[in-house]
Amino acid sequence: MLEKMPRGLGHALRGVRAGYEKIVIEDDAFAQIPDTIALESPAFADGGDIPDRFTADGEKISPPLAWRGAPQDAESLVLVVEDPDAPSHEPLVHLLAWDLPPDLTSLDEGLFRSPDHDGLDENLGRNSFLQTAYLPPDPPTGHGPHLYAFQIFALDRKLDFDHSPGRLAVVKAMTGHVLAKGVLVGAYERI
Repeated sequence: MLEKMPRGLGHALRGVRAGYEKIVIEDDAFAQIPDTIALESPAFADGGDIPDRFTADGEKISPPLAWRGAPQDAESLVLVVEDPDAPSHEPLVHLLAWDLPPDLTSLDEGLFRSPDHDGLDENLGRNSFLQTAYLPPDPPTGHGPHLYAFQIFALDRKLDFDHSPGRLAVVKAMTGHVLAKGVLVGAYERI
């Protein structure tokens, strides 16, 4: 969707960014929680470029992820993917997946439903476009590189929603229940 933004407008908005300090893992409620979950992807290194395949310019599928270090007493996992470089007041939410099994240690590529791709949509919250799906990286042309924070949280309880929650509802429900966390950052730029 943002690929339709004129390059000149993207360039003019280069300085307008939500800010990394606003992603979920940086929230004051989680500041003292240990970063003991090592989150990684076989598709890209931490701080490396996300391959086109996993973006709006490629197949638009969610990337594979793997992790280790979740506490044995965790009851569920939550995965949040955000773009803190979006030209908006808050980071753009690309994925909210809640109540993932606590013994899960990886996710296959394309696991989650996304544009033009069927996949899992159970226990997905709403992304910034109000869809229960993976929103592939889609930065404005000329806006510069965008970071995408893949954040995982181990909780001491399962979350229960009677509808597809948004970011605020998920963060509120997690507060006081996070045992450990981890983050993987990928980059993508549309020139």
